[in-house]
Parts: sequence; C-alpha cells; structure tokens
Amino acid sequence: MIKKILIANRGEIAVRIIRTAKEMNIETVAVYSTADKKALHVQLADESVCIGSPLAKDSYLNMFSIIQAACQTGCDAIHPGFGFLSENAEFARLVQECGLIFIGPNYKIIEKLGNKNVAREMMIAAGVPVIPGSKDIITDIEKGKEDAKKLGYPIMVKASNGGGGRGMRVVENENEFETMFRQAKSEAKACFGDDDVYIEKLIRNPKHIEVQVVGDQFGNVIHLFERDCSFQRRNQKMIEEAPCFKLDKTIRENMLNDAIKACQATGYDSVGTIEFLLDQSGAYYFMEMNTRIQVEHPITEMITGVDLIKLQIKIASHNKINLKQSDIQQKGYAIECRINAEDIEKDFAPQPGRIDFMHIPGGRGIRIDSAMYNGCEISPYYDSMILKLIAYGDTRLECIKKMRRALGELIIDGVTTNTKFHYYTLHSKEFIEGLYDTSFCENFIKELKDNGTLI
Repeated sequence: MIKKILIANRGEIAVRIIRTAKEMNIETVAVYSTADKKALHVQLADESVCIGSPLAKDSYLNMFSIIQAACQTGCDAIHPGFGFLSENAEFARLVQECGLIFIGPNYKIIEKLGNKNVAREMMIAAGVPVIPGSKDIITDIEKGKEDAKKLGYPIMVKASNGGGGRGMRVVENENEFETMFRQAKSEAKACFGDDDVYIEKLIRNPKHIEVQVVGDQFGNVIHLFERDCSFQRRNQKMIEEAPCFKLDKTIRENMLNDAIKACQATGYDSVGTIEFLLDQSGAYYFMEMNTRIQVEHPITEMITGVDLIKLQIKIASHNKINLKQSDIQQKGYAIECRINAEDIEKDFAPQPGRIDFMHIPGGRGIRIDSAMYNGCEISPYYDSMILKLIAYGDTRLECIKKMRRALGELIIDGVTTNTKFHYYTLHSKEFIEGLYDTSFCENFIKELKDNGTLI
C-alpha cells in the first residue's frame, strides 16, 4: 500500500486528496508556488515544498521540480489531481521511470486517449458510436474543405490533443472555414504545444453526458452512473448534476454499457470519465475520455457513496476493485455549483483579491469542497474558483430546493462572485424541468441582460 503521496496540484482538489489520504493513514506532501505560501493545502499537508514562482510554468507545470520534491521527501507516489499535469503522458512516464507510482492510468493509455483522433479510432474498433468526422489530421485547407463538404455544415474544427474547450471552432459554412481553421490551429499550438486538428460534424445543442468509470490492473471495470454536464458557458462547465434527469431508461443502459466497452477497449486502469454528446433525436456519440479525476466527481460520490479518491489510490497500489457492478447503487440526486470569483455583470471577468469574510452553508445534504478561508487571497495567476457547493436530496426537486437555500446562506465578502447567477439559474423553468442543453446557459445570460437583471 502507498505510504506517502506528493500532491502535484493546488486548491480544493489538493485539499480533497490530503483529507482522504489522512483517513487512509497515508502521509502527504504539498507543493506550492511562492504565491501559495499560505494556501490551505500547504497548511494541511504533513510536509510542503516550494517549487517555484507564481507562474504555472515555473511551478505547477514544472515536472522536474515536482518529481525532485517527491524524491527528496521520500514519497512513493504522486497524485496529479486535475488540470496542470494530470493528463500529461510525459509526466506520468517520468514519474514511473523514477520508481514512483503515478496515481492515474499508465502513461501509454494517457498518450493514446489524449489524442482525440486516436481515441476515436479505438472507439470505432470497440463498437462505440462516435461523432462522424475526418479520418485523419487535417493539414491542408482544401482537403479540410472537401471533408467538411462531405460531412455537411455546420462542422467543428478541434485540436487533436486539446481539452477544456480550447482549440475548438464552429464553422457554419465554407466561407468561414479558412479563418476558423487557422484560429483553431493557432489556439491549439498556444495551449497544447501541438497544432494538429481534425474536423467532425457539429451536434447542435446536445446534452453533454459523462459516465464515471473505474478500471484496475486486473481487467475489472465498473461504472458509477452518469452526470449531466450540459450547463456550460463557452464550453466551460458551471453546474453539474447526477444522475441525468431527462435520460430515457434504454438510452441510459446502452450508454453505460458503451462506457464499459470503451474502458475495456483501452485497458484502462484508474478512475476516468467517458464523455458523450446526446442529440435531440436520442442518438449519442463518444466525444472523449478524461484520464483523471473530474472537478465534478463529488456529485457521483453523493449518489453512490463511493470515495473516488480512495478508490484511485487503492487501484494505484495494485489492488483489485473491491466492488462489483451490482454493489453500485444510485440513490437520490446531487447538484454541484462552481462558485467563482468573477463579475457576472462584466462578462464573468475574474475578480482576484482578498476574502475578508466567508460564511459557508451547512445542514443535511450540503457539502462544500474548498481551499479558501477568511483572510486568504484569490490569486490572479490561477483559476478563480472559490468553492464547489454540492447539494443532495432524495428527489431532484428536493435537491434543487436545498441548493437554493444553501446559495441564499452563502456569504463571501471582499470579492465579487457568481453566486447570484447560480441562484437565478436554480429558479429558471428550463433548469427545474431538466430540459436544458449546452446552449441554455448562453441564452439564459442573454435573457437576464435583456430583462435588465444583468447590466
């Protein structure tokens, strides 16, 4: 069993990992930039090591400094959390070559699934439905136009090694193709160091459904049901819920089975997520696989009672999954709201600064995942998330009511937050009925601006 873990991350996910590790009697080492010297994850860990200056490239993306810190402090494993180096195959390879355990899948799996074009081919071979698209990387504009014409507009130009909504452009017609193609390649190069792109048919206004899967090194695979992640602004998730309220029983069963097939086809050996797009006709398509723990993993934990971080650590310790599929029971509903320091009336611009006072809600069915405290600083160098507010109820309506009450109790002084926007959303007819898709958030923002709620 793993004895000591270095957490190669910061913020609430680092705190989340440290807490579970302590419950498992595993020692922890935090790494931090000079901007995070007083951060909560640094205070909670058994040891801490400064790995560089505030810029992520000099600290949280500095894989050599992180591995050196792990070796110097006697760690036998590194947990990457999410973001930063969590899906970096080279980092996972270096960790393993240095004799350390990478708490995640084998680096060869990360490498294959990190390339969306390769991942698509693997899913096709496994019989999992994929979005129609180009067979190869598109390097030539004219060839791209030919493929787009065959698929039929609108299409999407996507970074092969991308994620998080970066390196993606919607192309409505042939006249837009060259401009959007160049923009996607440029952004892909800037964000991922690789400008390979491919094209696929645009699924207009789908539901974004993801299935939580777990595999081990002995070929065992289970799922922990699905999450609805359709509430997005500019391809960034804001609210997630589990399970998906408006999902036909037969479609759910087929989707969950296909997620298992996808996981088995890749030889996956950790906690991961299969992401699907569900169109308005009821057809669904594989979009990508995330080879890490997700930001929204708490809602799956709430409806299944399974600690995903603990399971991740046990699997990395070369243990078999100690659960059968029949052991996983979905009970109730959970919703997560991402509370960020941002000004909704200034196009959701980040608002770094000092939290003078914070009162967090409580009560039955409320969970807070956060690394913030009274007097702490929200740095301009990293994302602006303050906390994840999670509500659980026996029914979806009960869950919504709990979330409304919790949002009403939440007080954060010193910085502007998006709490009010979440409160508006939890009272909207479309959200309450579960009828929203990936276009809803942007349309809802426009509606709030048009009626004067947002300036």
